[in-house]
Amino acid sequence: MFLPHMNHLTLEQTFFSQVLPKTVKLFDDMMYELTSQARGLSSQNLEIQTTLKNILQTMVQLLGALTGCVQHVCATQESVVLENIQSLPSSVLHIIKSTFVHCKNSESVYSGCLHLVSDHLQALFKEAYSLQKQLMELLDMVCMNPLVDESDDILNMVVVIHSLLDICSVISSMDHAFHANTWKFIIKQSLKHQSIIKSQLKHKDIITSLCEDILFSFHSCLQLAEQMSQSDAQDNADYRLFQKTLKLCRFFANSLLHYTKEFLPFLSDSCCTLHQLYLQIHSKFPPSLYATKIPKAHQEEIAGAFLVILDPLISQLLTFQPFMQVVLDSKLDLPCELQFPQCLLLVVVMDKLPSQPEEVQTLWCTESQVSETTTRISLLKAIFYSFEQCSGELSLPVHLRGVKSKGQAEVAVTLYQHVCVHLCTFITSFHPSLFAELDAALLDAVLSANMITSLLAMDAWCFLARYGTAELCTHHVTLVAQLIKSCPGECYQLINLSILLKRLFFFMAPLHQLEFIQKFSPEEAENLPVWQHISFQALPAELRKQTVHEVTTVGTAECRKWLSSNRTLGELESLNIVLSALLAICNSAGEALDREKQAAIMEVVSQLWSFLNIKQVAEQPYVQQTFSLLLPLLGFFIQTLDPKLIIQVVTLQTSLLKLEPPDYVRLAMLDFVSSLGKLFIPEAIQDRILPNLSCIFALLLADRSWLLEQHTLEAFTQFAEGTNHEEIVPQCLSSEETKNKVVSFLEKTGFVDETESAKVERVKREKETFWEPFANVTVEEAKRSSLQPYAKKARHEFPWEEEYRSALHTIAGALEVTESLLQKGPAPAWLLMEMEVLQERMDKLKRYIAG
Repeated sequence: MFLPHMNHLTLEQTFFSQVLPKTVKLFDDMMYELTSQARGLSSQNLEIQTTLKNILQTMVQLLGALTGCVQHVCATQESVVLENIQSLPSSVLHIIKSTFVHCKNSESVYSGCLHLVSDHLQALFKEAYSLQKQLMELLDMVCMNPLVDESDDILNMVVVIHSLLDICSVISSMDHAFHANTWKFIIKQSLKHQSIIKSQLKHKDIITSLCEDILFSFHSCLQLAEQMSQSDAQDNADYRLFQKTLKLCRFFANSLLHYTKEFLPFLSDSCCTLHQLYLQIHSKFPPSLYATKIPKAHQEEIAGAFLVILDPLISQLLTFQPFMQVVLDSKLDLPCELQFPQCLLLVVVMDKLPSQPEEVQTLWCTESQVSETTTRISLLKAIFYSFEQCSGELSLPVHLRGVKSKGQAEVAVTLYQHVCVHLCTFITSFHPSLFAELDAALLDAVLSANMITSLLAMDAWCFLARYGTAELCTHHVTLVAQLIKSCPGECYQLINLSILLKRLFFFMAPLHQLEFIQKFSPEEAENLPVWQHISFQALPAELRKQTVHEVTTVGTAECRKWLSSNRTLGELESLNIVLSALLAICNSAGEALDREKQAAIMEVVSQLWSFLNIKQVAEQPYVQQTFSLLLPLLGFFIQTLDPKLIIQVVTLQTSLLKLEPPDYVRLAMLDFVSSLGKLFIPEAIQDRILPNLSCIFALLLADRSWLLEQHTLEAFTQFAEGTNHEEIVPQCLSSEETKNKVVSFLEKTGFVDETESAKVERVKREKETFWEPFANVTVEEAKRSSLQPYAKKARHEFPWEEEYRSALHTIAGALEVTESLLQKGPAPAWLLMEMEVLQERMDKLKRYIAG
């Protein structure tokens, strides 16, 4: 009533600053009274009912009066200076928030008697809704001069925006449209006054709230889609609600995209939240193992309307170093359900990098020491590491959308195919200045203890060999060969390198293969460690024949040299390399062996076998390896072997199996006994071979190792199909269990009937078992916000580790000296007794460590 008669320029000093603080206090007092009195509300207590209704009615009138004030300012001013109405927005927003909080909590405030005052509460909510709508209209008229430093106005606008942010968190579950409109206004005002308030806004609060609202609406979408899939009848109301919620999802995602684009330089402390948002969304969406089961049609709708917006979001963050640091943090420990989304994110980043400037590619593809405690690893190393964590997704396997080809339908691909194809595509656009990083990352992954990771790196390396120049391929083959030659002893890294060398060698040009032969001459024994890992099939016919001849010549010569020497166990390592090279020839180029060379190999192999005894094979690893190499060599020449030698071989195998040798020794036995299926055994020696043969198969078929069981079934089948001595087959099936096992294998039955959902649950349990430390983190982090960063694992320190290493180094040195002395002359009589005492002490230490 008074406002029309007052000067609008002096409203703040003469009216708002005087009246509004008292208005806020009055409203707060009424709200306190309302909450206190509500505890005694009942249908019988009419007095309290009347009191509460009167208070609510007075509140509605007060809100109406405030709405009138806001409308008056809007009507009398074309543009508003915030300083002239300073008290109005803050007071109104306080009252609006208090009203919405009360309405939101009304169920608990009024207990079971809410229906008695519901009409008045609804009127109060509507009035607050109208007041906020009118206030936003007023705030939209506010003008701030970017050239004038008006610190009070800046601070007031920041307070207004964050007050509206608080209101958003209150009304998010009350009115979706109102919630969205409030967010729209927050984003609009932030951008409108961006140049002035950008340094004052609490960007992290805005980003966090926006991400939480995105996640909430996304989860609501998934729940609705799941409900519709479980319902027999298609409910149009449910589907309309699903579409409405999906639209809200899209709106929030677009708002985040817009805000991120405009305020990116100020979002360094929000990168962890944005990273977690991406991971959380993809962890709940197919094909994640932890996804909600929803129909394909709804998956397509969600992906097309919502998930597509995450792609440009990543594009915006790509050049932002704090985001790189979060994604590539060397100490990033994620729970099981977020490992697969992390892998997908890294592939997305990899796809986008080729379009980025060289400096951006360099930042992503090189390691960096950000601080004393923080290191950023390279993108390629991060991809291989992340890929390694996805054991469940790889073993199931999960399928992702493939790339559409011209004239062909889109085909789903496994995670392995997805990563491999995108990695190879990335390699084609790799900047030349970063090739050293590529080589290092590929080699590091090839040397990984994880087989599938090593295989992925090999596939990518082979692609590089085919895509690159012949000279590059030659360089890589030479590099790998040198690494193999310098690799000490047996280790999984050597096995991985040998597989890579064998594959790369096929891609070499014939001229470069000739150069390789000259560099690693097969006529020199020191190069046999390389030639044992090469498939001679990769060489042209003439070159193959020549190389086979040279390797065989030097190999048999080395065997004779060992046979004529002292034949110490220490020299068996080099002998095993020679035997491995001869076996490589038999496996890949046996047809290139002339009769003379075949006879030479058979001669040395037969002589070497005669030096084996069961005690050494049972106890000495080097002798076990020799045994495992001799068996397939004997199997290769099975048709021409001396029957007496065959008897010796099967007899030794039967005795050795009862001593439970290592798995790789038993696998070597399988190769030999399955080759006997091709052989007709003369009647004169059948009684000395067939009983042993049936005993070997019976013992191996009864083995509990699943890997050995599978290979035994395959070898037994091969033997049974090829042998002329059919009477031995039933003798190998020593028990009903073994018989059933073989029958099931032959008939392809006996498999566990497992549903798809049961299989997924089993794989999830296995994955959580393999990565138990992450499972613990998940439980802890579940208590906190889903957008909070995950705790780092504490490093497990071993006290006295250096002292242990030093002591073992001393022991190893003493053993080497003893071995050297034994080679120079006979040992004193007391040495054996003293060594037995030491052996007892070693056994005692082993039991202590194991216990």
